[in-house]
Amino acid sequence: MVDRLANSEANTRRISIVENCFGAAGQPLTIPGRVLIGEGVLTKLCRKKPKARQFFLFNDILVYGNIVIQKKKYNKQHIIPLENVTIDSIQDEGDLRNGWLIKTPTKSFAVYAATATEKSEWMNHINKCVSDLLSKSGKTPSNDHAAVWVPDSEATVCMRCQKAKFTPVNRRHHCRKCGFVVCGPCSEKRFLLPSQSSKPVRICDFCYDLLSTGEMTACQSARSDSYSPSPKSSLNDVSDDDDDEDSSD
Repeated sequence: MVDRLANSEANTRRISIVENCFGAAGQPLTIPGRVLIGEGVLTKLCRKKPKARQFFLFNDILVYGNIVIQKKKYNKQHIIPLENVTIDSIQDEGDLRNGWLIKTPTKSFAVYAATATEKSEWMNHINKCVSDLLSKSGKTPSNDHAAVWVPDSEATVCMRCQKAKFTPVNRRHHCRKCGFVVCGPCSEKRFLLPSQSSKPVRICDFCYDLLSTGEMTACQSARSDSYSPSPKSSLNDVSDDDDDEDSSD
């Protein structure tokens, strides 16, 4: 069915509409063989709070952006190659329900659908697209995934030293290797993680010590691959501002 839609006029028109919704700041999305599979609003768990984001699933990429005007205008376009994506279901907890992890070498995060049926459809379609891409390329699924960041609200003290309390002066930082919320003194070092950045990025002392001794995977927290949010997070607290996890901290 995807092959039949690839060069259809209806598919070309649908992709053109998505391009126009992102405006001049968005990247062109129309290429030969690309098909728009589906779209919808998902709640993305960001650094400070859950936020509504518009997602578009194509047969080779996943695109999402901030909602400016529903169905008409989006910004902050993000494009994720599906070939590098792995997804894992998340157990329901509190107000955070019908979720799954989207994991890639450069960025990993949790999203939540409005219903269990919607979650199932999204996950099935994503898995099918990834499977088809890997089958055509002959590649194997990626095992290198960026950590899922622990939301700020889940850490009142540094998750490494367990002593430093966070205040407006003593800011929260995130280790790019394990995703933990850490204080400044516990994350003064930088390390090159090529899949995430061309420059050395902030990591905690614990991960730095393990990475420096060659134990590259030992510091990858189990939290990163099986994210379990705190019940105190609320899906009602959503906004359309920038993704907080894109912050330099």
